[in-house]
Amino acid sequence: MKHLTRLLRLPWFGPLLALFALYALFCALSPDTFARSANSVTMLRQTAVVGIAAVGMTFTIVLGGIDLSVGSAVALTTVVVAQCLRGGMSAVPAAALGIAAAAALGLCNGTLVSVLRITPFIVTLGTMSILRGVAKGLANEQKIDVDARGLDALMQSSSGFLGLPPAVWLLLLIALLGAGLLGYTRLGRQIVAVGSNPETARLCGISIPKTTLAVYTLAGLLVGVAGVLEFATLTVGDPTDSVGLELEVIAAVVIGGGSLSGGQGSAAGTVVGAMLLTVIKAGCTHLGFPNWVQEIFTGFIIVLAMSIDKLRQRRSARV
Repeated sequence: MKHLTRLLRLPWFGPLLALFALYALFCALSPDTFARSANSVTMLRQTAVVGIAAVGMTFTIVLGGIDLSVGSAVALTTVVVAQCLRGGMSAVPAAALGIAAAAALGLCNGTLVSVLRITPFIVTLGTMSILRGVAKGLANEQKIDVDARGLDALMQSSSGFLGLPPAVWLLLLIALLGAGLLGYTRLGRQIVAVGSNPETARLCGISIPKTTLAVYTLAGLLVGVAGVLEFATLTVGDPTDSVGLELEVIAAVVIGGGSLSGGQGSAAGTVVGAMLLTVIKAGCTHLGFPNWVQEIFTGFIIVLAMSIDKLRQRRSARV
């Protein structure tokens, strides 16, 4: 009974129930298409990019920050990978360079936030525009068509274990590592402490600038991984890709129990939130709903999650 009570108190338990409920609903309404195993694999594959980037965003939001440059960074990563492949690089070095570039961009964001003490919203709003412009400049404002040289296998079911694409297993691995980092490491405890109360964290000897740099760099690295998977999906470098992705990523974190006030969030909840968004989109598509209905439904879920977050904060304040 005690374990059940503890489970019910988890911030992401409600979203998990909502995920199962919506999945069952769409299966009942569209059994011939939505309930197929192939569709489930497709939804998992579609969740990989958002989910991996959202795990990185989880660290940022738990810290009390935000990153609006995720979509632009993913697009820039696809361009960097494509340019490297066009220049004669093999798949692994090209992917590694794309990930390194995104990690460096995350470090730049962290430096501006921690050293210059500029509000994360303003910093990443600016870098969102800068990175999009850099991506368009590198690509000469057009898509870069190249031979994927095997990177496309990351998104193919035939290349993975148990019929799941390697990208899905990578998402699960990153989610597990993210959960372990937040729950069982010194850096994870520092992230939660800074997000909960920066002044108290400082008095306890935690270096807020170092923690901020580590979080934004790590988040940037995961955005780079998501960018490589996005390239594997598109097999082109597209500077106009992933517009609005940052909103989906933030929504996944909040739906999964993360708090925009900082100090609360989990990698497991974030993956649940990302999957919930995917199920909503896929379900609406299978039922033949137009895009504007999907956007309304998704927006409603986000507002509901934010409302629950506010109620949770007020209840915690009373306690």
